[in-house]
Amino acid sequence: MNKKLVALAVAGVLASPLAAQAQTANVTLYGRLNLDMEIVQTKLADGTKPNVYRVSSNSSRLGVRGTESLGGGLNAIFQLESSVAGDAGGGTLAGRETFVGLQGGWGTVKIGNFLAPYDDIHPIFGNVPTLTTSILSTAAIWAVGPASKTQGGFDARLGNSVRYDSPNVSGFTGSIQASSQENALHAMVWSMGGFYNNGPIQAGLAWERNEKVRGAGLKDDAISLAGGYNFGVVRIGGVYERLKYDAGGGSLKRDFYGVSATANLGPGQLYAGWFHANDGKGSAADGTNVAGVVKGADTGADQYTISYTYPLSKRTLTYVGYNRIDNDTNARYTFNINPVNQGANGGLASEGKPQGVIAGVVHFF
Repeated sequence: MNKKLVALAVAGVLASPLAAQAQTANVTLYGRLNLDMEIVQTKLADGTKPNVYRVSSNSSRLGVRGTESLGGGLNAIFQLESSVAGDAGGGTLAGRETFVGLQGGWGTVKIGNFLAPYDDIHPIFGNVPTLTTSILSTAAIWAVGPASKTQGGFDARLGNSVRYDSPNVSGFTGSIQASSQENALHAMVWSMGGFYNNGPIQAGLAWERNEKVRGAGLKDDAISLAGGYNFGVVRIGGVYERLKYDAGGGSLKRDFYGVSATANLGPGQLYAGWFHANDGKGSAADGTNVAGVVKGADTGADQYTISYTYPLSKRTLTYVGYNRIDNDTNARYTFNINPVNQGANGGLASEGKPQGVIAGVVHFF
């Protein structure tokens, strides 16, 4: 009996620090479901343009995050976020923003799987009222969002990453991230950005390099500059981007620019944007294609998007919208989220003009 009492006492002593740690951690379960009804259309390879009726899940997620005070102003932080396919069921455990790190007055360091500083440019000009997702995503042409890293895209979540975010100093912040692709090529992705957000002004400059990601000796670079000014009733945003690929025995380059407006209309917000990709140029051979960026004449495209978001409560909103991508004769861009007629290298049949109308509901919990 005495041995049992001693064992219980020792177990209690050992367990008490763990219990105290569990009590000091601030853990939150969170998530959102974003589902919509769509009618989408594009030109198929056989020349037909059928209407496709869809229900889609748009960046729905379920996650848990927490912090623990380590003393002296230092905190441990963690997040485990999984994708949720709310339209058809399923998902990917820890497939979204997932990390562990340390945070203090000097900034934040985290390790895991998450988006890069280059992606932080997107909300400055993008369709924030609809959460920059769905077929209304304004990263359809910018950063060639539908393409993966191995295809030459710049809007992908990066695994095996280490990231540092600076503290906010009078509205200025900076971030730098490195991601090892952990393959035989010793490929790396480097991303960094500087941002200003103070009062009505928001601005950002970001650069990203994919080194040996598409193949040995290949470097892909992207640089974006974006800014916005909130006049109160309406906020105006703008963006410029230059992409440069090693391809076709030379270089493939593409310029992109656009403007957007977000207006308060009743209790909701009206968003409208126009974005343009120039023809692909550079020393690569005509017809060279990386991630849907093509060298030659008539390889540009325009994106037009408009939406209205209406809040039903603090946690529920609904939205409607229309998006269209006008590809030139030899261009092949598609939707960023839930693309239609997705083909090799993130491309459509040439001169496809994907468009769609959408109505959706989002609930946060």
